Parts: sequence; C-alpha cells; structure tokens
Amino acid sequence: MNPRPNLLLVFADQMRGEAMRCAGNQQVHTPALDALAAQGMLFTNAIANCPVCTPSRASLLTGKYPLGCRTIVNDLALPDDEVTFAGVMGAAGYRTGYVGKWHLDGISRHRFTPPGPRRHGFDSFWAAYNCTHAYFDTKYYFDTPEIVRVPDTYEPDVQTDLAIDFLDGCRDEPFCLVLSWGPPHDPYDQVPDRFRAMYGPAKLALRPNCPADLGANERRAIADYYAAVTALDWNFGRLMHALDRLGLAHNTIVLFTSDHGDMLWSHGRRWKQQPWEECINIPLIVRWPGALPAGAKSDSLIGIADLAPTLLGLAGLAAPDFMEGTDLSHVLRLAQSPRPPRSPRRQPATEHESVPIMDLVPVDQAPLWGGQPWRGVRTRRYTYARERERRLLLYDNLRDPFQMTNLSEDPAHASIRDALETELQHWLHRLNDPFPTADGCLELLGKADAFRQRQEHFAAGGNW
Repeated sequence: MNPRPNLLLVFADQMRGEAMRCAGNQQVHTPALDALAAQGMLFTNAIANCPVCTPSRASLLTGKYPLGCRTIVNDLALPDDEVTFAGVMGAAGYRTGYVGKWHLDGISRHRFTPPGPRRHGFDSFWAAYNCTHAYFDTKYYFDTPEIVRVPDTYEPDVQTDLAIDFLDGCRDEPFCLVLSWGPPHDPYDQVPDRFRAMYGPAKLALRPNCPADLGANERRAIADYYAAVTALDWNFGRLMHALDRLGLAHNTIVLFTSDHGDMLWSHGRRWKQQPWEECINIPLIVRWPGALPAGAKSDSLIGIADLAPTLLGLAGLAAPDFMEGTDLSHVLRLAQSPRPPRSPRRQPATEHESVPIMDLVPVDQAPLWGGQPWRGVRTRRYTYARERERRLLLYDNLRDPFQMTNLSEDPAHASIRDALETELQHWLHRLNDPFPTADGCLELLGKADAFRQRQEHFAAGGNW
C-alpha cells in the first residue's frame, strides 16, 4: 500500500461559488458535491485572482499569479519552461494525468499538444483538447495528432469515463489526476434534456442584483446554467463511486473548484473578467478522510494561486521557491481549532489578510468600463477595485452580500478605502506589478506579437 496521498483535482469552467446547495443556493441540485462538503471542508472565500480562463488555469497549475507565469490573457500559451504542481509530483514518483479542457497551448484552440514540455508535467496520461465548447461533439487527443471524436455524447460524461479509466490503473502507485470540465461555461443550452427538465425558468428566483425585468431567454439561460451544474454533479458522483470501488477514497485528496465564475446578468452584466463576487468567488471543497476535518466550513481567504503550493503541502512535498502562492495546508489541518482573537491591526500570520484580484488585458465578451485593466483586493469583508486612474468599486460584503451599494466615493468609508488601497499597493509591490496599460503589459512580457496574432486569428474567423 502506498503511504503517500493521491490527488484528484476536479474543476469546472465558469462556475461561481454560490451555485451549490451546500453553499446556500437551494435552487441547485448538487447531492454529490453536498456530500463532499459534508465529508470535507467547504471554503466560502475562495477567490479567482484573475477571473478569466487561461490566466486562471495557469495560476492554478503553477502557483504563480498571471504576471509571474507570463500568462496574462486568453489564448496565449503557458511558456514551456513553467513548472506545475504535476511536474513536482511527477518528479516525486507520482503518475500524473490530465483529462478535459486545457486552454493553455495558444492558438488555434484546436491545436494538438504533443507529449513533452507543453504538457507541463502531465506525462503519464493525456486525454485533452486545447479548447472547445461544443458539448455534444466531444473531441480529445491522446499522444498523436489524430483526434478522437465522440459525437452526440455529453462531453463531461466522456471525460469522466476517461478519468475513471485512469483511476482503474492506479491501484499500486500514487497518482495525481486533473479533470477539467467545460460546462457550465456557455453555450448554456448544451445540457442533456433530463437535467434541463429539472429547472423551470419561470419559477427561478433571481439574485436580488439581477434586473427584475429579466427576459424569458435570459431566465432560460440561468436555468440551463444550473442544469449544467447538476449534470457535472452527477458525473462527480460517479468519480466518488469509482474511488470507493477501487479502495482509493481513504488515501486520496479530492479537491473541487472552478477557474472563475459568471455574472449571469447580475448587475446587468454577463460572463467574466469583472471584480464582482459572481465572477471572483469560486467553489472550493477539499476532502481527505482522517487527515482533514469533515463537515467544516472555513471563511479563510484562499486564491487560485495558493492551490498548487497548498496541495503540495498536503502531500508532504515542498512547494518550489518560485511559486508565488502561499502553502495554506496548515490552515486546512487546523480548521477545527478555535481561531485566535483578531488583532485590530493584523490577521493571524498563518492566513491571508487579503488576496489580489485583477484583469490585466481585458478582451473577449466582457470588457469592463471601456476595456481598461483593473486591480483590486478581496478581504473577508470587503471587495475593492480600481482602474489605473480611478476607483471603481468598494463593497462591504458582510452588510451587502449582493453588492448593491458601491461605497467607493462614500466619505464615511474613506479610511477603509485608504486601508484597502494600501493593501493593494502591498500586492502590486510583492508581485512586481507596475499596473501598466493592457498594451504596456503585453510589451512588458514580450507578448505583443503573440497577442496581435491572436486578434488577427479571431478577426479572420478563427474559432472561439
């Protein structure tokens, strides 16, 4: 029997943190994820540091923030020399596998990612596709440029089957498996009918920050979004059953999360790349029977960039010095211990006082206020964000959980705003972030030519 813990990391695309019953949304059917939360730890303040696909995925795997891993906008490839937690675990003797959406290999989104450095440590098993959101035209590559295609079958079903196949071969050696599902990312209506039938748009209770006159098509889209979450939950249950069947559950760290959320018409907005809670707050549940507390709920701040060093810490492996995120494995292990009284000046040194949030090169469907880059911080209580030249928002999430009242220009909150600006300056300094324009950011990292090619590709009708 292998004494080292296995790792199964499962993440959805564009799933916001509130979209689970265990997170308080009673409209969503998520029995498998609810069971995971009852057996493990649910984090209520898990944050996507950069809420857009490619930069967020790069941070998740490398433990670096977007500038640090030089992956600052969708469809610019993660540089070949960036090391992921899979690379560290592979060097320690783990069998590493990746299944599902990759979106880290540049343009085109249909390109083949060959064995070698562009797979970033996932060397034992590969059944992935760079990026596609055609959920009933499932495609993936193994180790040759020949596409395996499974039409008319829901993509997460196929990917979960592949993940279970991987688990079937891992009874005698430690493994690290990442499963990346495409839904509930739009197109929202690409969900099996049996799950769509569970959600009636007319009966849907909208979040208070949604327009009251939201149309029938928009309501249908939100209902389908929840249906996709339930479809993923059904597949997650199959994964957990496979772990039980194979006798692997007791020694496997299971982590479920997402790369970012989705506005879904809250504040009249859509998609991602925006600093509201619907975009930046993501699901995070961690289970490791006997090693982590069961049924615990934590409001500790944890960003996506913290996940790689934290997972390595749980596995007993040292996070490399180049990882910019924080190993918070001790926070997970001490979750049942009483939290010390909060200092009026600083939080306990073992936890984040804030996490940075950002959008470095706004593109695609959701430019914010004219497409300007923004930076901010999220604390347990507050969200603060600004552009280079002006403040954007300040919310007291404790008193205003749906972020209905922007306090950024409220004189009564000037001292809080100034303290949060100081915290933001701390993060900019720590991350060597000069807060450039979008063009300046691309020039800073030598990515201007690659970005221009990206824009030309899509302007010429290349696939999105």
